[in-house]
Amino acid sequence: MRYKIHREGTNILILLAVVLLALNAPVWLFMPPWILPATLSALSVMVYCFVFNFFRCPARRYRGPRKGMVISSVDGRVVVVERAMEREFIGGEALQISVFMSPFNVHANWFPVEGRVAYVRHHSGRFYSAWLPKASTENERSTIGIVTPEGHRVTVRQVAGAMARRIVTYARVGEEAAFDEHLGFIKFGSRVDIYLPLNSIPLVSIGQRVVGDQTQMATLPES
Repeated sequence: MRYKIHREGTNILILLAVVLLALNAPVWLFMPPWILPATLSALSVMVYCFVFNFFRCPARRYRGPRKGMVISSVDGRVVVVERAMEREFIGGEALQISVFMSPFNVHANWFPVEGRVAYVRHHSGRFYSAWLPKASTENERSTIGIVTPEGHRVTVRQVAGAMARRIVTYARVGEEAAFDEHLGFIKFGSRVDIYLPLNSIPLVSIGQRVVGDQTQMATLPES
């Protein structure tokens, strides 16, 4: 699988490289013996590799069935599969499936269904751990509402976590939502909640690892 650096990370990686070089150069020049400079350089390389790995963006294509299918928006671990109230876009009870992303996961967010973007709204909030149930309603978050070709209303909620301090949402009202397209990006650990029609059939279970734009999460009702 081919990887590239996500556009959200380009400036950060350049700035980080400049900062680390500025820290390491005087240490090598003015602080012998070599053990201290070598240790600092090794730590700098580890930090840079961690951030570089975080902003990697795999080139993926979903090749499975499309009609009525819901696929994972993100890489991570399923932490919620349950009935829940989703009043913002669906306006009632729904099937909630939530995926938690650790700092080591790919953090690009894909559209989970195909259709039309009908609703986008950003909410300011707190930065509780993304594991907690209250994170879905109290944390910083962005809500995207999608209407499928069959008329189903699906909500995708990008939720910031204790480390995630910036949510980026590319989705815009009126545009087409399609598999393989990014709806946004969340920087560092966070989660994504997907709310589906209540009689959708889940295909994943709590604790299961999923892959964005690849893992089949649920099937929507036929009508």
